[in-house]
Amino acid sequence: MIFDSLDVTYGEMWGSYRGMTHPDPMSRALAARKHAAGMDYAVLLSARERPLALVEHWPRRMWRVYLFDDRSWRMQMIDLKPHSTGMLLAQRNTRWQFSTEQEYLSGKWDVQETTTVSADGQVEVKSEFARPRGASTEPLHARTSGPSNTPVRRFAAPVESFLCPVPEFGDWQVFAPLLAQQGHESATTVVLSDVSVDEGSGPLRATGVEQLFSPGACDTPDGPAAVELVDVGMLRITSGQLVVSDPAWIGETSRTIAVPPGEFPVTLSLLRTTRWTGVAAARVTFLDIAPSEWDMALRPDEDLGLLGEGQFYGVGVDTGTVSFMDATRTVTEDQLDEDLFIPLDSQFSVELPGTQPEPNLIAFRAGQGDGTYPVWIGRTDDGQIGCVVVDFQLHSADGGE
Repeated sequence: MIFDSLDVTYGEMWGSYRGMTHPDPMSRALAARKHAAGMDYAVLLSARERPLALVEHWPRRMWRVYLFDDRSWRMQMIDLKPHSTGMLLAQRNTRWQFSTEQEYLSGKWDVQETTTVSADGQVEVKSEFARPRGASTEPLHARTSGPSNTPVRRFAAPVESFLCPVPEFGDWQVFAPLLAQQGHESATTVVLSDVSVDEGSGPLRATGVEQLFSPGACDTPDGPAAVELVDVGMLRITSGQLVVSDPAWIGETSRTIAVPPGEFPVTLSLLRTTRWTGVAAARVTFLDIAPSEWDMALRPDEDLGLLGEGQFYGVGVDTGTVSFMDATRTVTEDQLDEDLFIPLDSQFSVELPGTQPEPNLIAFRAGQGDGTYPVWIGRTDDGQIGCVVVDFQLHSADGGE
């Protein structure tokens, strides 16, 4: 294909997705903010509604470029890293060959050729071949795990042949020469055209959190349900720092919030349907005053301006469990197994007591199991923290289904 213009769209990292358009598009403005912050995003370069290249911006100034052929098959992957010259080095270039479209869609290559280049121009080319049909009783899905032979060539080449400029945001013409590797030749001048994507309504908002704690009938995507509130104990805070975390993974995705010291009630919102019952939300209440506004609980390095429509920063869950605890509270591995996870198999919450005046810990099931969930801070008119809520998103907190 000869092209003189490229349509540019932005989105989240594409990964192994093999479609024709971004599965999760974002506005140019949001992508620019992510670029400035050193965060990941992706750029799709298309011509005549056919993808030619997908460019992924990775943290630490790394880039990955996927190249597509005339069939819109993703046939090549190039990893670029910063080089001492101030340019990008195509450190690894992987090409694939596929027999049929079905095998392409399932990633079952016949040949995989990987070219690796060192910073001083030492080149290694490795070719891997899938076993021929009939040569083994292994199922087709195992073909990529056991190549029958792996020829390797090594030689030296001018490193300049593997360098390209580091693009400023929007300067995607620097990747146009790479398209020639899949037979796409650029005209003398290439015009870039941004495909407009609405900025949208922005990050997830905490509209309707109060409804999660309004007992009675409600509607869900699974049909009629009922909200039931359960008091599960008093949380003792001694340090003035509340931690919301998976009790087995206190750290990177935990939320830490400055709160007054004391003992405060913890309430679970249970959602009961005809088929199941789950924890829809959990709340620790510091003031018996209805919040007038809600803030997302953020870590110091998190910026709401880097979130797309409906996105949020939240507490990460890997054991199906979340807990409220004081920042000084610790949990041993024996306590996790014996005192938390086993009891939670048959009940919705459990308390790990602390010898007074030491802080305790209250843990509860995460309504949808493992994942990431928003944590909301409810504030009063004068800015005080009235409560902290974890929404497990079993039913919408904005009043919709």
